[in-house]
Amino acid sequence: MSNSATIKVISSLEKLYHEDKVPENTLSDFSMLNNEKKSFQVVIESEKDFKGTLTINTNIKDIRKYSVEHIKSDFPMFKGSDNYFRYSKDGYYPDLLLPVENEINIVKGINVFWVEVNADKYNIGNNELLISVKENDISIAETSLNIEIIDCSLNFNDFIYTCWFHTDCLMSHYKFEAFSDEYWRVTENFLKTANEYGMSCVLTPIFTPPLDTEKGKERPTVQLVDVTLNNGVYSFNFDKLTQWIEMAERCGIKYFEMAHFFTQWGANHAPKITATVDGEHKKIFGWETKATSKEYKKFLTDFSVEFKKYLEERNLKDRVLIHVSDEPNFSMLRPYSKASKLIHKLYKSYKIVDALSDVWFYKLGIVTTPIPSNDHIDKFIGKTDELWTYYCSAQNKKNVANRFFCNDSIRTRVIGYQMFKFDVVGFLHWGYNFYYTRLSKSVINPYEVSDAGKEFPSGDSYVVYPAEDGTAHHSIRLKVFYDALQDMAALNTLENLTDKKTCLDIIEENGKHSITFSEYPHSDEWLLNTREKINLKIKENMK
Repeated sequence: MSNSATIKVISSLEKLYHEDKVPENTLSDFSMLNNEKKSFQVVIESEKDFKGTLTINTNIKDIRKYSVEHIKSDFPMFKGSDNYFRYSKDGYYPDLLLPVENEINIVKGINVFWVEVNADKYNIGNNELLISVKENDISIAETSLNIEIIDCSLNFNDFIYTCWFHTDCLMSHYKFEAFSDEYWRVTENFLKTANEYGMSCVLTPIFTPPLDTEKGKERPTVQLVDVTLNNGVYSFNFDKLTQWIEMAERCGIKYFEMAHFFTQWGANHAPKITATVDGEHKKIFGWETKATSKEYKKFLTDFSVEFKKYLEERNLKDRVLIHVSDEPNFSMLRPYSKASKLIHKLYKSYKIVDALSDVWFYKLGIVTTPIPSNDHIDKFIGKTDELWTYYCSAQNKKNVANRFFCNDSIRTRVIGYQMFKFDVVGFLHWGYNFYYTRLSKSVINPYEVSDAGKEFPSGDSYVVYPAEDGTAHHSIRLKVFYDALQDMAALNTLENLTDKKTCLDIIEENGKHSITFSEYPHSDEWLLNTREKINLKIKENMK
């Protein structure tokens, strides 16, 4: 029986759901800089199921192909969220990208494949891609795409991006012990992927991070610093931390975000810390430890002396971020203030940062480098020495950027233009690979549960999936957020060639609209055309 199939190329911003038809828009060409990754999608509509091949003939060597797989969401969004969603009901969402070679499985109906092109300096200029689907080595549908590679590089301007890396979730999923050979192998695999897609800073568990933990409970111990207490005197061994730093640097990581010194949402308690006390290994601090206790203050003081010496001997001081407690609000001002005062005293010349949304913490000098959420950032713009931002599940209103399954991809990518306009120097997210339910009560399979047990909108908790071989499978959202970072970097390149006004005139179309964190055109075509205009302007001004 002969097969009838059609093949079409569409942009990486399109999301095709099960009930969708093949889009009318076709992507025929685009441009990219010489150190950039760019993606597009191939849609094959077939009249029957068959095994075939997806072939891309081109001189560009590094081309990666993936099948786009749908993942179930039982909780795509909060009630009362804004209306900027095309699809927001319980069901299946395109997200997981599974690598494919030439052979592919085609089912009757619509099949979507993701293609990523990594620019090659040997392919500067125009490159034609001949794309075909074959059955029994016979081409049954084909199309083409033209890619121009521009001989100029993206400039990331030492942007700091951290997406919290949870090694205990890897331990729970793969069932290996902390600091075993398998621990280090899998952790390095996941961290390589994180860095390849923009992450330059890693959450470093000097002590087990006190994050998303039910009060009175604890997460698996991943403490990198070995503590010994003999006759009331503390000593510290940093060998595991050294191994961590060396591993991270191999992966391309530059910055190290140290785990918080106090519990989340108010800094009322110490994190879980274990030690060998007079020969016996046990927990010495945790939920039962008040943040203001003399014992914990002494520990922090003694630790800071040795820790700072360790960092400064290795020239790491300027590459370290120190945390007090995550996401305090005004009702927590008093305990957080006490904790912050101590940490600022102990780490006077270090960068101390925390995610928060209440500007009073900054105005009162309690937080020196705040990281406000993107729906509260307006209060901080122009008022801080350096501007950071973050988002999480709470940022579901006001049309701000986010990365939920149900967000259109433009809503994930537009933040690149926004961060460039407002000179944002760093971005934080809490979930690179959080494979637990909310408050870390139980382990989930991220292929089956995408919403932390119906607690966080699907897509908030993780951007990679654990592959059987201990590597990270990618998501659409991982790649689209990296596109946002690349858009920002392209604007940096253009600004270096021209000026900021030239860049803003392009993204705001000479005043046709104003880009803010909640206002921007909700149009794939606008975002893609704007990026092409940026690239054209770079070509015109190349030196």
